Amino acid sequence: MKLVSFNINGIKARGPALTRWLDAFQPDVLVMQEIKSVDDGFPREIFTERGYHLETHGQKGFNGVAIASLLPLSDVTRGLPGDDDDAQSRYIEATVQGATHSLRVCGLYLPNGNPVELDGAGAPLPGGKYAYKLAWMDRLRARAAELLAAETPFVMLGDYNIIPQPEDAARPKAWENDALFRLPSRAAFRRIVNLGLTDALRARTQAPESYTFWDYQAGAWDRNDGIRIDHILLCPYAADWLQDCGIDRAVRGEEKPSDHVPIWAEMAL
Repeated sequence: MKLVSFNINGIKARGPALTRWLDAFQPDVLVMQEIKSVDDGFPREIFTERGYHLETHGQKGFNGVAIASLLPLSDVTRGLPGDDDDAQSRYIEATVQGATHSLRVCGLYLPNGNPVELDGAGAPLPGGKYAYKLAWMDRLRARAAELLAAETPFVMLGDYNIIPQPEDAARPKAWENDALFRLPSRAAFRRIVNLGLTDALRARTQAPESYTFWDYQAGAWDRNDGIRIDHILLCPYAADWLQDCGIDRAVRGEEKPSDHVPIWAEMAL
C-alpha cells in the first residue's frame, strides 16, 4: 500500500498538476492539506473518475484537509478532539482495510503559528496564533495517546509545520525565531514522537537535504533553500509494516507546483 501526504496549496489552482501526478504515482491513499475549498465546491471528479473514494473537511479559502483512497474509507471523523470551539478545518480520520490489516489514517494540517506573540515573560499570548499552535499540538498528542491506549494501528501524516532538527533546514539559523523551529515547537513535536511513534522518513534514511517545502519567494527552489515540515508518524504496529519512505522532490520543479511536495510511505498491509 502506498500512502502519501501532499499539501497541495489550493485544489482548484493545482488541479492539472495534481492530475498529472496522480496518474503517474497512483497512490493507494492520499492525504491532502490546504485544499482551500468548501466540501460542496471540491472538484471530486479528479478522484472519482480514477476510482478513488473521497472524504473532505473543507473551509472556504483557507485550510481544509481530505483523504482519497482506492480502498473504501470507514468510520470517518472530522476535527481534532479537545476543543469544541475550534472552527478551523485541519484534521480528518478514516479507517482503511488492507489485505490483512486495518489502519487508522489521521490526516492533519498543523497550525503555522506565526507571528509568534509573547508576553513580557516570554510565554505565548492567549488567543495568539502561537498559543493556538502549541495547544493544537497538545490535543494531537492526546489523540495519539488515545489511539495507542486502544491499540488501534494508526498513522498520523500531513503538514506538521515543524522543522524537527537543524539538519531539516538548509539555513537553520534563519528559522530560529520562527514558530516552525522555535524550541517550544520542537519540544511539543518531540513529546508526540516520544509516545512511541516512528518518523517514517528518518527510519529509512538520514540523507541530508531531505526537504518537503520550498518557498515561492527569493528563488528558494533554485537555491535548494528548503525545509522538512511534512511528516509521516507511525504507531508501533504501523512501523512494523513500513517497507520504504521517500519524498517526490521532482514535483516542485514542474509547472504551477505547490510549494510542498509529496512524502510517501510503502507499507505491507
